Amino acid sequence: MGPEVAEAAKRCIDALGANIEWEAVDAGIDVMEKEGTPLPELVIESIKENKVALKAPITTPLGSGFRSVNVRLRQELDLYACLRPCKYYRGVYSLLKNPESVDVVVVRENTEDLYVGIEFEQGQEETRKIIDEIRTLTKKSIRDDSGVSIKPISKFGSERIVRFAFEYATLNRRRKVTATTKSNIMKSSDGLFQHVAEEVAREYPEIEFEHRLIDNMCMQLVQKPELYDVLVLPNLYGDIVSDLCAGLVGGLGIAPGANIGDTYAVFEATHGSAPMYKGLNKVNPAALILSGALMLRHIGEFEAADRLERGVAAVIEEGKDVTYDLRPSKDRVSAAGTKEMADAIIRKIRGGENG
Repeated sequence: MGPEVAEAAKRCIDALGANIEWEAVDAGIDVMEKEGTPLPELVIESIKENKVALKAPITTPLGSGFRSVNVRLRQELDLYACLRPCKYYRGVYSLLKNPESVDVVVVRENTEDLYVGIEFEQGQEETRKIIDEIRTLTKKSIRDDSGVSIKPISKFGSERIVRFAFEYATLNRRRKVTATTKSNIMKSSDGLFQHVAEEVAREYPEIEFEHRLIDNMCMQLVQKPELYDVLVLPNLYGDIVSDLCAGLVGGLGIAPGANIGDTYAVFEATHGSAPMYKGLNKVNPAALILSGALMLRHIGEFEAADRLERGVAAVIEEGKDVTYDLRPSKDRVSAAGTKEMADAIIRKIRGGENG
């Protein structure tokens, strides 16, 4: 359903009158059937030329098939910072008693950790050699029938993502940065991330800093989310915690995201592609539209970004022209479609222009 939500986001952004010129390129399963790859070079070349992209969700098969397009884009373009704000919008159902207290920004390292994809399949000769080598080096018992993944976390990668989190906190007047690892167990990888975070934090004395273990962090977020502000995490934990935070405020349907590097930036919804809804005009476009607001802020269109976010918030709070997932009863009959929700947001944007 990527093209449907992409069109909805594009229409809403165009309604703002922002100075945007679009270049559309295609990626994903349909493109793979024609091009032999889900990510043609034309797509990468377009992003490199334009520096900024708004990307709709793309399907990644579970357990088989091609590697994630998202992962390759992040690595190819060195989009090392994944930014995922989780903020409650009135009108969205949440299990929390006080969901409006949640306003958390997850900063996830995007290029290292297990997502690098250094894996050795169970039963292969190469894997058996790796297992023998690990046994020799570590003196630890590993079963012969194991698959093996390698988790690289560098000082360089850790330092730049932690610094990104502190710079974001400074620019956006945030009060605290919390680094999250499992450093009590993985002392050489997660321990490195923690120690680097502590070093960088000393350069920002005006921002409160703390470290939390990932299991405790998940419990704390469910019990006391109001205590947290900016979270900075290695890749895998960041992926999991950003979904947890989205659940606190009502789900992935309102969870925007950005992948940012020193040169390029790609903005996308946190949620996946939902192939079962392709062409049915049912999917909530809010997450990608809000990702468009992040994109506008990135290019300096702050007023347009605020107007777009206000338009989305107003439609959600009103609750009349929203998709079925945003209705309290999940009523599909009276729910708006993707296009109709975008139409309602555009009306709010234009109504705001008229006072």
